[in-house]
Amino acid sequence: MTFPANLEDLRSGSKRALAQALAGLERNETDPGIVQLLSEAWADPKAHVIGVTGPPGVGKSSLVDILIKTWRGEGNSVGAVVVDPSSKVSGGALLGDRTRINTNPDDENVFVRSMAARDKLGGLSSMTAAASVLMRAVFDIVLIETVGVGQSETDIEHTADTVVFCVQPGSGDALQFMKAGIMEVPHIIAVTKSDLGAPARRAISDVKDAIGLTQIERDEWPTEVLGVSVQDLASIVALVRVLDRRWDWLSENQRRETIRRRNDEAYVSSAIKERFGRDGLELVQRLKAIQSGSPFSRVSRIAKAVNMELRDP
Repeated sequence: MTFPANLEDLRSGSKRALAQALAGLERNETDPGIVQLLSEAWADPKAHVIGVTGPPGVGKSSLVDILIKTWRGEGNSVGAVVVDPSSKVSGGALLGDRTRINTNPDDENVFVRSMAARDKLGGLSSMTAAASVLMRAVFDIVLIETVGVGQSETDIEHTADTVVFCVQPGSGDALQFMKAGIMEVPHIIAVTKSDLGAPARRAISDVKDAIGLTQIERDEWPTEVLGVSVQDLASIVALVRVLDRRWDWLSENQRRETIRRRNDEAYVSSAIKERFGRDGLELVQRLKAIQSGSPFSRVSRIAKAVNMELRDP
C-alpha cells in the first residue's frame, strides 16, 4: 500500500503522505483502500472549500497565490488543487497555472497540487472532487482553481462550498456575465486588476447592475461584488473577510450540510455517468441504488450492482 492507511495517518504525516494519497487516487480511484480513506475524510471535514473560476487570463492563479500567502500569514493551513488543461498525449496536467503559484516547499501547512481537467468540458474531473474531500479533512482552507470557464462550464458549483468568479476589467467579461449560465454560479464576484482605475470601476458597476436586474441569490446568499488587486493587499484582505463571513453564514442552520449533500449527489451522478454513460445512469436510477454512506462508497457499490446487472440482464 503506497498511500496512508487511514485518515489519522494522513493528518499526522507530512505533505509527502498527502501526495502519496493523491497519487494513489489518480492511479486507481476505485481501489478499496482509497475508497475507505475517502470515506473517512468525507465523514470528518474541517476546511472551507473555495472554488476560484473565471475566463482564461483573468488572473486566477495570481489571486490564488496571494490568497494562500494571506491565509498562511493569519495562521491558517491551506491546500490548493490547481486544475490545468490536459495533455492530448498523456492526459496529464500541462502545469500552466501551477508555475504561477509560489509556495515555500518547507512549509508543511501549505500544499498545492496540479490536476488535469481530462476530458471534462466543465473543467473538473471526478478526481478533483475526491482530492478536495481528502484535503478538506486536513487543512483549514481548500482552494480549487479551475480551468478558464465560459458560460456553461460550471462544474465547480457542485464541488465547492463557495464559488468566487473572477472578472477582468475592459475584457467584455462583465457583459458575458450578464448572460445566462455562469451568472447563476458565483457567491462572490471579484473584479481583478482593480488598480486599473476607471475600467475596473466600470466593470464593478456593470456586474452590480446585472445582479440587480436578475435579483439572483445563491443559496439565499446575496452575491457580493468587490474589486481586488494583487498589488493592493487591503483589497485581498477585504476578500478574505467576505469569505470568512460566508463561512460563518454557512455554519448556521445546516446550510453547509445542505450544500454538501447536494454536491455529494452531483458527484455520484457524475462519477457513474463517467464510468457507464447515460444508459448506466438510467440503469442506476432503475436499480434504486444505495443511498447510505459516503459518495465514494456509494459509487463503488453502485458500480458493482451495475456490472452485475450488465452481466446478467
